[in-house]
Amino acid sequence: MAKLWQKNAPTEHELSAIVETFTVGKDRELDIRMAKFDVLGSLAHTRMLASVGLLTQEELAPLHAALRDIYIEIENDHFTIADESEDIHSEIEFRLTQKLGEIGKKIHSGRSRNDQVLVDLKLYTRSEIEQIVHKTRQLFDVLIQLSDQHKDKLLPGYTHLQLAMPSSFGLWFGAYAESLADDMELLYAAFRLSNKNPLGSGAGYGGSFPLNRTMTTQLLGFEDLNYNVVYAQMNRGKMEKTVATAIASIAATLSKLAMDACLYMNQNFGFISFPDVLTTGSSIMPHKKNPDVWELIRARCNRLQALPVQINQILTNLPSGYHRDLQIIKEDFFAGFSEIKSCLDMAVVMLQHIQVKDDILEDEKYKLLFTVETVNQLVNNGVPFRDAYVQVGRAVEAGQYEKPADLLHTHEGSIGNLCNNEIKRQMDTAVSRFPFAEIQTAFDALLKA
Repeated sequence: MAKLWQKNAPTEHELSAIVETFTVGKDRELDIRMAKFDVLGSLAHTRMLASVGLLTQEELAPLHAALRDIYIEIENDHFTIADESEDIHSEIEFRLTQKLGEIGKKIHSGRSRNDQVLVDLKLYTRSEIEQIVHKTRQLFDVLIQLSDQHKDKLLPGYTHLQLAMPSSFGLWFGAYAESLADDMELLYAAFRLSNKNPLGSGAGYGGSFPLNRTMTTQLLGFEDLNYNVVYAQMNRGKMEKTVATAIASIAATLSKLAMDACLYMNQNFGFISFPDVLTTGSSIMPHKKNPDVWELIRARCNRLQALPVQINQILTNLPSGYHRDLQIIKEDFFAGFSEIKSCLDMAVVMLQHIQVKDDILEDEKYKLLFTVETVNQLVNNGVPFRDAYVQVGRAVEAGQYEKPADLLHTHEGSIGNLCNNEIKRQMDTAVSRFPFAEIQTAFDALLKA
């Protein structure tokens, strides 16, 4: 099969296969993920071509019917990219030409593979972000539920890994919930960058066809355009790096949670436990219950935090315009989506089965956690803070310190006032900004047209 960029019939050469194998790389494998989005892009592009007179309505109808058939094939997992096709764009254009003849050859007017890849990447990225939003929200809801459920169960708080002050399971679970709410803000910023339409920028310099780029923006449910055609191409790589940064932020939250879980499962802490089915054993130590799931979440999320750096290294010192270097980004970028979704799913499974220990701070070894509480009570009774600090410190050194009976933490975000409803409001607000329903409505209309 001739390549989209070939002018003459393909000729055999002993080096051709070597070059094709190296340059195509994993494109066919990765392009399957973008296949339905390539069809949607073509549906929008051909409707626009008809609106400006580059296709007739008689040509548009069979094109749309054929494209919808391909879309259904993709949705039913029956679609494959032939070995002879260089990528998804070649495969779809070949199928249309094979089925419709000359009409199929017209769909490439006014666009390049460069802006086809760009629009596919952005549509695919929007879809992946939607899944990440839903999975992150699911984990958030589990954390808030656990925070409310265990709000009265105290837990040691540490600084420098030394005993510091009383915390609680309500605070611990709630802290990670609020961290995810902040992560969602960053993800939304990345989403907005992916929600701008590059279609019509061609190879990065536009063209002389009277394209209606606003029309394809609306048809594909984009919020706005990448207006400058040079920047539309420059945005490739930048968009992926920004989204990877947002993924890395979620990964950082998960990695820290995983580290805490591994620590708290340790017998020297013993604050939490999990059913045997969620832990692993040792080949020689019959007592072991290893936190392998949390360890793998930690490792995978640490790797995800390197993803923006990997992408940036490929982008470093690239001038404007398209370069084949950008193809390499897809491999790690696509894998990042799968990785973060898997880690979010497993964190939910683990937390849904977590077992929390009661009365941890009743142990005598934790009594020094309450020294600040004692200092504060003295201050409330009129003792200057520095004098109260010295008084309690001397009692500790003399082995005469006795912890108070009660904790009096009432300010916003403290043990006695978790503010989980406010944290939930923050997450609700962040999630509500994503226009997923509007995008789906645009797609539905495009597929019915």
